[in-house]
Amino acid sequence: MATQSREFPPEIIKILKSSQRVAVLTGAGISAESGVPTFREAQTGLWSSFDPAELATPQAFHQNPKLVWEWYTWRRELISRAQPNPGHYALVEMETIFPEFTLITQNVDGLHRLAGSQATIELHGDISRTRCSFENQIISDWPETDEIPPHCPHCGELLRPDVVWFGESLPAEPLEAAFQAASSCQVFLSIGTSTLVEPAASLPFAALRNEAAIIEINPQETPLTPLASYSSHHPAGEVLPELVSKMKR
Repeated sequence: MATQSREFPPEIIKILKSSQRVAVLTGAGISAESGVPTFREAQTGLWSSFDPAELATPQAFHQNPKLVWEWYTWRRELISRAQPNPGHYALVEMETIFPEFTLITQNVDGLHRLAGSQATIELHGDISRTRCSFENQIISDWPETDEIPPHCPHCGELLRPDVVWFGESLPAEPLEAAFQAASSCQVFLSIGTSTLVEPAASLPFAALRNEAAIIEINPQETPLTPLASYSSHHPAGEVLPELVSKMKR
């Protein structure tokens, strides 16, 4: 049964201190603490009449690539104002503590990388990157043009944001690496995620099957809460630095 408090049970600290393999999954909650609006909260101003679920699809891009590109340009600008918070930096510190540490994120804002996390598995891509819609190669530079969206300098097809859209499969390699880490870890931390969006929602349950200790940090209860070894409904930016501090004592 989960302990829904901010006090860390001594057995949780003991398990962490003795663990070699730790996996972490982060979702929109940790980014929200940095001021990054959630997917639907971002629909304001000129974009308030649009359903984001209808813009973030291959079909929408095929029908109106200019509209989709401009929406992502606007979202990039929103995200560019955000900075990592103490929760992000605590995970950077945690990475230096454990021999095997895997950080898996559903977020596309790049804040983990900006904070200094090294080997992050980005399940849904990174909104700051651009790739070819045909060859799927990352494109970092292209000739200046008034065309929206611009075209790939190699094959001439349209460029698109390097994110996973509704109806698309997650990249096989990162997904496989994420499940391997979850299935072999001794402790799994689920941070700021609803545990509802598949396939990432299955990761903590893969860890459970391997009898890993589950630590959940999320403002609301989730399907994982009753199964967690420890559950906190306080902000990750407060809980994670405290957790790291106790581990180092």
